[in-house]
Amino acid sequence: MAKESMKARELKRQKLVAKFAEKRKKLKAEGNYSELSRLPRNSSKVRLHNRCQLTGRPKGYMRQFGISRIAFREMASSGIIPGITKASW
Repeated sequence: MAKESMKARELKRQKLVAKFAEKRKKLKAEGNYSELSRLPRNSSKVRLHNRCQLTGRPKGYMRQFGISRIAFREMASSGIIPGITKASW
């Protein structure tokens, strides 16, 4: 389980990226890099990191489901995710 502060920090970054997306796009198109450098660093989309929605785990993230591999396995084993079965041959 990730610390609540890490989850909050990532959420704050997502809000900053959304807030400055248009301005950042406009400045890049104009080639005005001096103004671009004055924007907050966390407003850059590159600084975002995918995290599990349930646990906040940063590693082992599965994009298709939005959760970590560990949470996915637990949910799949208990039958919460429809259409997922454990492989056996």
